[in-house]
Amino acid sequence: MSRSNDSASEGSKSGNRADFLQLDLGQAPPGGRTEWLAGRLRAAIADGTLPVGSRLPATRVLAAELRVSRGLVTEAYQRLAETGQVSGRGRGGTVVVAAPPPAAAPAPAPARGGLVDALRAVPCRIDLSPGVPDLTAFPRTAWLQAERRVLAELTPADFGYGNPQGAPALREAVVGWLARNRGIRADPDEVVVVAGVAQALALLAHVLREEGVQRVAVEDPGSLGARQQLEYGRLETVPVRVDEAGLDVAGLRASGAGAVLLTPAHQFPTGVVLDGERRRDLLGWAAAGGLVIEDDYDAEHRYDRAPVPALRALLPEGVCYAGSVSKLLAPALRLGWLLVPPRLRDAVNAAKRYADLGNPVLAQLVLARLMDSGELERHLRFVRRRHRRRRDAMLRALDGLLPGARVHGTAAGLHLMVTFDGAEFEDTALAAAALALGVKTHPLSWHRVGPGPPGLILGYAAGSAGEIEDGIASLATALGRVLDGLPETGRKAFPERRQPPGGSCVVRG
Repeated sequence: MSRSNDSASEGSKSGNRADFLQLDLGQAPPGGRTEWLAGRLRAAIADGTLPVGSRLPATRVLAAELRVSRGLVTEAYQRLAETGQVSGRGRGGTVVVAAPPPAAAPAPAPARGGLVDALRAVPCRIDLSPGVPDLTAFPRTAWLQAERRVLAELTPADFGYGNPQGAPALREAVVGWLARNRGIRADPDEVVVVAGVAQALALLAHVLREEGVQRVAVEDPGSLGARQQLEYGRLETVPVRVDEAGLDVAGLRASGAGAVLLTPAHQFPTGVVLDGERRRDLLGWAAAGGLVIEDDYDAEHRYDRAPVPALRALLPEGVCYAGSVSKLLAPALRLGWLLVPPRLRDAVNAAKRYADLGNPVLAQLVLARLMDSGELERHLRFVRRRHRRRRDAMLRALDGLLPGARVHGTAAGLHLMVTFDGAEFEDTALAAAALALGVKTHPLSWHRVGPGPPGLILGYAAGSAGEIEDGIASLATALGRVLDGLPETGRKAFPERRQPPGGSCVVRG
């Protein structure tokens, strides 16, 4: 496109103003009007003046207000489109689809920093973050029907303060749910209703510290959020290596930690299952006085493998068991459960009471009804089918667009882990480049303490198959940009690259 439109001869400076963003083209440098206009629009998107979803004025309208050629405005819009910040939608106009990442987004955060929370707040075009369920699948009709029935049956006294340990109806329903789906035999008095696994870890951190436990082993790689939760509770976390068989129990013994937090059914983020020999070894460690904190992460979301028994079912006196409906229904419900050995039960109940006097009762009773009626199992079967299709779509896209990436954890869960073995680049740079294109991911290094290859953790539950394919294509483009900035030795794992139709970079390993 010709840049002659930048000529300062178009109209007098005093008349080149628009109501939109109070633009004054008289502030533009001679010969640089297009770049100035694109910069002003880019800044407005970055600071939230033009949030994601905003519609820009038609090029004809803005050109008329600024008294410049339509081509100048069109080219400024095109520059934003090339960086993925706006998208032309025909008669729908030009819409803001992504904001640039904050400058500090890919940087390491302090132990108490809300790195994941900060990323969560950044607008994006496609969200491939792990841990995000399909929120469009929330069973609104079933929830509303159950809520109406619950409200019809409540007495005025039921609206008073409830039992801090949880509504008896939900604790009974959780016992049934765990027996049917996880093979755990428990009594309702053993269940503490919590505001998700995060609160379960907070309560346990308080209780363990009072019990004299100061060090807790954590999986490496493992959840950054879980590690930060324990550290916020003033516990020292000790990383223990995870390999193809799960947590290295020999490393756990050598760590000297009195407790360990792990995700044995579907390890986050690798997706491996703690194998039989490691399980026996771990339970022996617990029987000798160690304490296992079992986060039953993604245990119900399995596609290509048989269910894995919960550790709690094998050694109740040595295992604290935490679960929730955040990935099955919605994180916003803040509903989960915690089972602890008898020796910790009174202390955990007291900690819950002093934390918040208990979860809101109405939501507990609605969830109990969904569990007792079988509606929650029906919903689980429904989302399993949907998640399997989306997982398959991501695997196809990765195979076609990022064949140099090694994929892990395909048999279950709501995410995949990909590593770029042999490559020498920072995965935080790749995640930042993807975010600049409007695609949100987690760099693997966020969730790892020890060394390892660069990688990404990619959630597939929240997007359609088309969005997933588009997101992986953008990742390929982002990877190409990162590799282009490296010396030849840093690109040795990906020697051949080509540009497919549409401009996305495909990397051949």
